[in-house]
Amino acid sequence: MRKSTDAPVRRCERLTRDGFKQGRGRSKKYWREVIRHDMEQLQLTEDMTLHKKLWRQRIRVEEAEYHLGNSILLKKIKVLSEQYAAIRRTRGDGNCFFRSFMFGYLEHILESQDQNEVHRIKANIEECKKTLLSLGYAEFTFEDFFALFLEQLDSVLQGSEDSMSHDELLCRIRDPSISDYVVMFFRFVTSGEIRKRSEFFEPFVLGLTNASVEQLFVVPVMLELPGVNPPPYLKTQFCKSAVEPMSEESDHVQIIALSDALGVPIRVVYLDRSSCENNSINVNHHDFIPTSSEVGNSDVSKTTNPSITLLYRPGHYDILYPK
Repeated sequence: MRKSTDAPVRRCERLTRDGFKQGRGRSKKYWREVIRHDMEQLQLTEDMTLHKKLWRQRIRVEEAEYHLGNSILLKKIKVLSEQYAAIRRTRGDGNCFFRSFMFGYLEHILESQDQNEVHRIKANIEECKKTLLSLGYAEFTFEDFFALFLEQLDSVLQGSEDSMSHDELLCRIRDPSISDYVVMFFRFVTSGEIRKRSEFFEPFVLGLTNASVEQLFVVPVMLELPGVNPPPYLKTQFCKSAVEPMSEESDHVQIIALSDALGVPIRVVYLDRSSCENNSINVNHHDFIPTSSEVGNSDVSKTTNPSITLLYRPGHYDILYPK
C-alpha cells in the first residue's frame, strides 16, 4: 500500500532549502508535472480515466500534436486515424513496452473472457519458472513477481469474488506497487528466454554490442583471477544490464523473447519520418509471431491478427485500438 504524504519517508518530497539558489541550466522535470501539463493541454480530468469510451475519444492521436512535424509524419498520422480508433498513452519511463503489453494483454482477456488462453499462458509461465531455476536464479528473486501477475490474470476472469471491472483494471495498472511488479515479471521472463536460447539471439545481440551472447551472459572465470584484466566488454552482461533492470528501454530482442516465451503475438506499428516509395504513404508494421517450438502448441502462435497492437515512436510505445 502506498504511504500517505504525511509518512516520514515521503516528507522528502516537500523539502526545501533556505537560501538555496537554482544553478544555471534546465530545471528538473518531474513525472507528475509532465502529466499535469499534458492533461491541461488535452483538457483531461482524472475522472475521465474511469470511463473507457470517453477516455478513448479524448486521447486520439491529433495532427495538432505534431504541427511542427514534417509532411510525411502528418500524412502517416492521417493514415493511422483511418485504421485505428484510439490510442492509449503509456508512461514514458523506459518501461513503456512492458507496461503497454501488460495492459493490452490483460484488457484483451477481460474483454474476451478466453479461459483457454488463460490456461495456455499459465502453462507457459510454469515453463518460464523452470527455465529461470535451471539458469541458476534463486526462486525467491522472482516468485513474488510471478505470483502478482497470476493474481491479475485470475482477476480479469469474471465469476469470482476477486473479479475486477475495466475501471478497476485501469486503477490497478496505475498503481506502481502492482504495475512495477508485473513489469519485473515480464523482464524476468524475457531474460530467461534470451539466456535459454542464446545461440538464436546472438545475431540480434551482436547488433547491439560487440560481445558474444555467451560473454554477455556468463561472468568468465578469468574475472575472478587476481591480476587479470580482461577486456571491458567481458564484464558486460546483456540481460543483467539491458533487460532485467527497471527503466531500461526495450528493442526488438526483448519483444521477440517475450512473445516467444509467453506465446503471445504482438503487432508493432512504426510511426517515423521515413519516406515511402512511389510517393505513396504507408505506415509500416511488424507482427512478432511466436515461432519457437518450445513456446507451446496453442493455435494462438499461428494467429495472423495479434490481439495486442502497439504504436512505436522513436524511444516510446503506446497502445493502439483497431477500428
